Order: sequence, then C-alpha cells, then structure tokens
Amino acid sequence: MSAGLQGAVETAPVSRLHEHRSYDPADFAVPAGREEEWRFTPLRRLRGLHTDNPPAPAGPVTVDVDPAPEVKISTSERSGGLPVRSFIPADRVSAQAYASFDEATVVTVPAEADASRPTVVTVSGDGGTGYGHLLVQAEPFSRAVVVLDHRGSATYAGNVELVVGDGASLSVVSLQDWADDAVHLTQHYATLGRDARLRHAAVTLGGSVVRMGTEVRYDGPGGDAQLTGLYFADAGQHLEHRLFVDHDVPNCRSRVTYKGALQGEEAHAVWIGDVLIRPEATGTDTYEYNRNLVLTDGTRVDSVPNLEILTGEIVGAGHASASGRLEDHHLFYLMTRGIPFAEARRLVIRGFFGQLIDTIEVLELRDRISAAIEAELARSL
Repeated sequence: MSAGLQGAVETAPVSRLHEHRSYDPADFAVPAGREEEWRFTPLRRLRGLHTDNPPAPAGPVTVDVDPAPEVKISTSERSGGLPVRSFIPADRVSAQAYASFDEATVVTVPAEADASRPTVVTVSGDGGTGYGHLLVQAEPFSRAVVVLDHRGSATYAGNVELVVGDGASLSVVSLQDWADDAVHLTQHYATLGRDARLRHAAVTLGGSVVRMGTEVRYDGPGGDAQLTGLYFADAGQHLEHRLFVDHDVPNCRSRVTYKGALQGEEAHAVWIGDVLIRPEATGTDTYEYNRNLVLTDGTRVDSVPNLEILTGEIVGAGHASASGRLEDHHLFYLMTRGIPFAEARRLVIRGFFGQLIDTIEVLELRDRISAAIEAELARSL
C-alpha cells in the first residue's frame, strides 16, 4: 500500500513509566489540547466531559445483560466498593466516569466454568448522558466470551475492568455501533494472571466522537494478550483508539493488530500504540501493527506506534504502521478478469478487513459487522 498525503505516521519517545493515576478527577488538569494524550482529540466536541463542570447524568442510558447460563450477574454500588478494583484511572474523563457512576454491572465467570454461549452486555442511549462501570471477572481456569454492544444516541463515559484469573481464557468484543450524534469515551483495563489468555476486539463504526483506550497489565508469567481492532470513519467522524501494553513480568506475550478505513470530508482516525517492556520483563514477545485505508480525499489519519524496551533479554519486539490508498494494481488485476470497478473495490476492501472479522468468535457479530461495512462502502460509490 502506497503512502498517502492524508495519513501521518510518526513515532515519539513517550514514556509511560511514571504515568499519573488517581480516582479523583481534580487530580488531573483540565486538558487544553496541547497535552500528548489529548492533542489529537477534538475537545470542543466532548460536550464538557473533560471540564471542571461535566454534564450530570440525565435521560436514559440503560445497561442490559443477557448472560450465559454458567455466568453470574450482579450489581455493586460505588459507595459500597467493588469486589475487585484492579485499576486506577490515568486521565480526567476516566476518573470522572469512576466518580460519577452509581451502580456497576459485575459479570463473573466461576472458576473452571466453560460458558456455553456468549454473554451480551447492551448499553443503549436515547439522547441522554450517562456514566458507567463494568467489571468482568474470569475466575481461574474458566472460559467465556463477552460482547459489549453500544447503540443508540448518548453522551457516555465509562470504564471496563477485565480481570482474567490464572489459567483463564476470556474473549471480549466491544462493538461501538452508536447513532451518528453519540459521544463515547471509554477505558478498558485488563489484568492477566499466570498463563491467562485475553482476546480483545474493538469494532468502532458509529458515533460522532469515539475515544477508546485499552490497557493490559500482567500479574504473572505466561500471560497472552491479543488485541485487535477494526474501524470505519465517515465524514465528520472522529474515531480514536489508544493502546497500552505494560510488560512488567517475565515471559509474557502480546499482539496488537488494528485496521481502519476512512472516507468523506474531515473523517479522522487516530491510533496510538504504546508498548512498555520494563527491566524485569525478560522473555517478552510483543508486536504491534496498524494499517489504514484512505478511500477519499479530505480525510486524516494519525498513527503513532511507541515501543520502549528497558531490557535486552527478550524474545522479540517490533511495530509497524502504514496509511494509504488502494493499490491500483490490485484493482487492475480484478478488472482485467471482467469484474466491474465498484465490485473490484468492494472485494479488495472486504479482503482488507476479512482476516480480522474472521477472528471474532461470535458468528452473528461477524455477519453484522460485514453488513455494516458493505453499507459504508455503498455510501462512497
């Protein structure tokens, strides 16, 4: 794929070693847009979520859970303390979400349970403002798939805690399929125990502004995290994904693969991939990759991979990033075999996303995502 003027790829030595964290929003300065963690985000479009006077909860933003038979569902009031608190917010909006939710949804996969079907958590908005907290606990040697389905219209900020116990396997699919006017800021914090496995897929298609952070930390050796993402930005949409994998124990593995497409005036996609390998994390094996397909003029891509290695005793570490247009020779090859241009274009873009879609473990979601991408492509023809 050739480089395009619409895409910007850069690297920066941004250390996360001494990152500031707090549960109190007042401990974070109101961002002005010049800070490294906020410089790509359109603050004026966040509806005050980042300010000293964030909007109060108003209107319906509902959370419904359809659990697998083996999975336990409960709620926990913030004032009473969560059964597990595995993270500390690292930015103002995440801290504001933690300070503002009333009741958390808790999904527990019991030890050694093997969930027979996915558990689906649906967050629905009807024009309101809300703050939320979801805790997913996969107890030791359990297996489960959890789907987070965001839909409707809302101004919504929330945190998602994923605690994967020793030997457990958890797959999470987070689908951001909001209405065109939604604003969604969220942080996903995952902690992996010894020999734990996490598969995390972020699919972002809807919303006016979506900013999603995903962070992984390890509590024991042998942890394996695979983080994948797929996004399609239309005219005026701002879709931002920030990844941070903190390798702080020996012999753990991570793979990050995100792909996006953009079309329409002022469509903007941001991907930030931070990987930190601390001195004690010997035997680390990590790689991160981002690729963006620019379909029309007037779009903007910012792709920033950062890799910080503080020990030489690793299995491997690397990163790659590319942004550009469809290759002419791919289209030419198909068209010389009698395939019309529009269909050839669809086939190439289907192939671009197809490998990632096939990794999603829920067949119904694969079909839904594929249909949504087809609908996006139809708009640009």
